[in-house]
Amino acid sequence: MLWTLFDTHPRRVLAAISAVCVAMLAFGLYLQHVVGLEPCPMCIVQRYALILVAVFSAIGAALRGGGRKILALLGLLAAGSGAFTAARQSYLQWYPPEFASCSRDFYGMVETFPLKRAIPMIFKGSGDCTAIDWTLLGGSIANWSFVAFVVLGLALLALLVRNSRRAG
Repeated sequence: MLWTLFDTHPRRVLAAISAVCVAMLAFGLYLQHVVGLEPCPMCIVQRYALILVAVFSAIGAALRGGGRKILALLGLLAAGSGAFTAARQSYLQWYPPEFASCSRDFYGMVETFPLKRAIPMIFKGSGDCTAIDWTLLGGSIANWSFVAFVVLGLALLALLVRNSRRAG
């Protein structure tokens, strides 16, 4: 049943992947702006990867003809980079380094650096990558982000494999 969805409705699969990414981004913004969790630089990189997966999937879902495979492949690469970053963050959370931290002080950046250097630093995130501020069923945000990227990547890979078999 599931495989027939990949075979007969690849546009719906891509649209669903895009919708899942948008929902995850909305949840991340909820955690940041409502719950008050500060994203770290690795969290920001994962957000960018999620945005890329969403955009590539949405464009692929909107296309009627060719190009869908290339967009699915680009989405797969973005999901892979997001999964790598989430895995690295999970590792740092499980085995935190003694002295290194990836957090920066907002006011310290503005006072120390010229404005043209401080503004890009502000958008890189300010939370600590090793901190576990929120959990669900024992997994941190980075752990669940890794799982989500792997599932999204597997869906994109299945879409590519199933459609290449059908075309071949």
